[in-house]
Amino acid sequence: MNIQTEQALSSANLFRRIMAMLYDAFLLLGISFAYGVIVLLIRKLVGDDTMQAPSNALQVIIVIGLWFCYALFYVWCWRKTGQTLGMKSWRLQLQGLNSQDQNQVQQLPGWKECWLRCLLAPLSMAIFGIGYLWCLVDKQGNCLHDIYSNTKVVLLPKKIKDKK
Repeated sequence: MNIQTEQALSSANLFRRIMAMLYDAFLLLGISFAYGVIVLLIRKLVGDDTMQAPSNALQVIIVIGLWFCYALFYVWCWRKTGQTLGMKSWRLQLQGLNSQDQNQVQQLPGWKECWLRCLLAPLSMAIFGIGYLWCLVDKQGNCLHDIYSNTKVVLLPKKIKDKK
């Protein structure tokens, strides 16, 4: 994928970020259903015929597994094209920043940056969304998890349609 230079692309605003997250929430809902079916089948295979909630330890393992599935979805998309389907719809792209020069972008974020972002983004949302609201006061328009994961969400230009 052809990624533009940093000077040509502006940071994504909060509205576009939220709308992309809303689009992706529908995909995460599908992932949740598939994960739930897998958990139910595994419980049936090990002989748990009760439809009661599992023990506390098993609940924690199930929730961690669900988070891992969500994170894997994001990491896979970000490493492949820098975009999830929601980001693509709103013309957003995740780019990795050069560690020496914070204003230079790399082609795509690395594995470390993607996984770190998956850990930090829920925390940005957890405390009344302060980590996301940070982009309203940051000079470059970055959220807190953008800063700490050494990434940037940019707005891609509109594609010009060729007339035939």
